[in-house]
Amino acid sequence: MEKHSIALLHDWFITLGGAEKVIRELYLSLNKPPIYTLFAKKELLQKLNINIEDVKTFLRNSIFIEKFYKAFFPVYPFLIEQIDLSNYDIVITSSHFVAKGFLSRSDQIHICYCHTPARYLWDLYFAYRKRLSPFAKVLFAFFAHYLRIWDYYSSQRVDYFIANSKYVAKRIKKFYGRDAVVIYPPVDVDNFTVVTKKDDYFITASRLVKYKNIDLIIKAFSKLKERRLLVIGEGEEIKNLKKIATKNIEFLGFVNDKELAYYLSHAKAFIYASEEDFGILPVEAQACGTPVIAYGKGGVLESVIENKTGVFYYNLSPESLIEAIDKFEKRIDIFNPYLIRKNAERFSSKVFRHKFVQFLNNVIP
Repeated sequence: MEKHSIALLHDWFITLGGAEKVIRELYLSLNKPPIYTLFAKKELLQKLNINIEDVKTFLRNSIFIEKFYKAFFPVYPFLIEQIDLSNYDIVITSSHFVAKGFLSRSDQIHICYCHTPARYLWDLYFAYRKRLSPFAKVLFAFFAHYLRIWDYYSSQRVDYFIANSKYVAKRIKKFYGRDAVVIYPPVDVDNFTVVTKKDDYFITASRLVKYKNIDLIIKAFSKLKERRLLVIGEGEEIKNLKKIATKNIEFLGFVNDKELAYYLSHAKAFIYASEEDFGILPVEAQACGTPVIAYGKGGVLESVIENKTGVFYYNLSPESLIEAIDKFEKRIDIFNPYLIRKNAERFSSKVFRHKFVQFLNNVIP
């Protein structure tokens, strides 16, 4: 691949999530090619160990990035089409919305690592619209209609799709009519160690936003007053969650990576209640030898093995989660921490890099 010029294109660098960890791995494994993006926060690039001078962006470190970027979604297709990548032979996009829609040359190779087709435009459209005021609903419905059209047609500009899970590959096929190879996102499993003697608490960690369903977990443990729950994370729902929490539930707020690893490794089990495209945290918990109790839908079905590395519940209700916790505790002795860890190693950064480079060698002449 040395004879080819390569560029990376990412939607934006605003929050640290699985998509940003993917672009970091691509950047490091491909000898630090230039990264193009709409917006970037300097401190986030530093956390990702990405050289700031390698990132080309419209806007950096503006208050707009923090406060108002969501309000301007309808103009992002226009902005992404203004990014000139015509000097590169290969462009790899890391996309959950607009990155895949840049304008490529006919002889350019465009590979898209798709984190998800935009859920607020497709399968979660009505859920998002429901939360809005009457006037905002009208605006959202109008713009979402045209964004769906652009989203579909921009997907036809991609030469090769890579999905971060079979779950996402299925959605790519449904919404875009395109096939996708599955390469799971990288998880830093080497940053976690197995602890066999667990403490007497359960744990959940997440951004505290509505769709993560942390309120369901809080409601369940508010009924299980004899069981202790630690909640890690920050977000807009924090006040509402604290209002419904009982004394056995402790909010730790933001913790650094080292602290997260400690709490995950000593927990009796990790509790998960959202339907995610893949889900990094359940894998990180397993890297500690910690079993997962998860809502049985989405990418977690591919990372957790029922009755070996965790248990599932299939209704989004506190009662269903309580049943799963009881089931887990009755069978707690069947969960071997080292076998749980071994399962997590399938998703290591090393495996990701190997599979991605192998894919490139297969498709690039």
